[in-house]
Amino acid sequence: MNKSATIDFATASNIPVQTQALLQLVPGEARDSLLGIHEVLRHELPQGRLAIYEAGGGSSSFLPMDVLGRSHVTVVDIDEDQVRNNTYADDAILGDVQTYRFAPESFDVVICYNVIEHLRDVEAALLNFRDALKRGGMILIGAPNPRSLSGVVTKYSPHWFHVWFYRNIRGIKTAGLPGEAPFPTFFHPLVTLPKLEAFAAAHGLETIYRREVESPRYPEMRQRKPLFAALVDAGAMLLNALLPGGTDVRRGDYHIILRKR
Repeated sequence: MNKSATIDFATASNIPVQTQALLQLVPGEARDSLLGIHEVLRHELPQGRLAIYEAGGGSSSFLPMDVLGRSHVTVVDIDEDQVRNNTYADDAILGDVQTYRFAPESFDVVICYNVIEHLRDVEAALLNFRDALKRGGMILIGAPNPRSLSGVVTKYSPHWFHVWFYRNIRGIKTAGLPGEAPFPTFFHPLVTLPKLEAFAAAHGLETIYRREVESPRYPEMRQRKPLFAALVDAGAMLLNALLPGGTDVRRGDYHIILRKR
């Protein structure tokens, strides 16, 4: 597949739909963190051609275009519609990241963005990612914080409520249709960031980037539904006042980069 030429991700307006995922984020902490991750990847990745595995990559990517432009991208996704809709991967494979295995040391980077919260066996998936990495290769994980306000609501509310929220608050009218988010969420214990870091350290992976951020749903709501957002913010502020100092229940997402030792 022909790849796009190098593009300045911060200013480009003609990026294909499947690679606009970052630009579509409302300005806020999550977007700022992803831009920081782009700089880490540019600094840490080797020069020349790259092999990238997007685990559960579906039909969109958060990688910078200059990295995608020199990469052979392999996507594995369990959803047939997501695989069918993908246009940027060189290889799009219908499979389960918890069981799908590649030859050892096949990839420079593994991307697992908004995926591990949907897996029943996160441990198996993480070990598969580690084994597939070259020495010095990196795993980028983006996931929701199960202990945040949005994480608790997501964990204990029915799936129909998630679909309602996507359609009526986020304005995504296709939400819940085949191949479209939101997908069922399980929140395996390893999705909790301290447990994830401890597991990674015990299995030959060191943390080189870690940031907890306000969920992008908050700035989205403030733009689209300001009155509803004001109520949610007021509730979050009340919870923050009742919880130990420094807690912010709006920090609903995190980004972490793990490097294989």
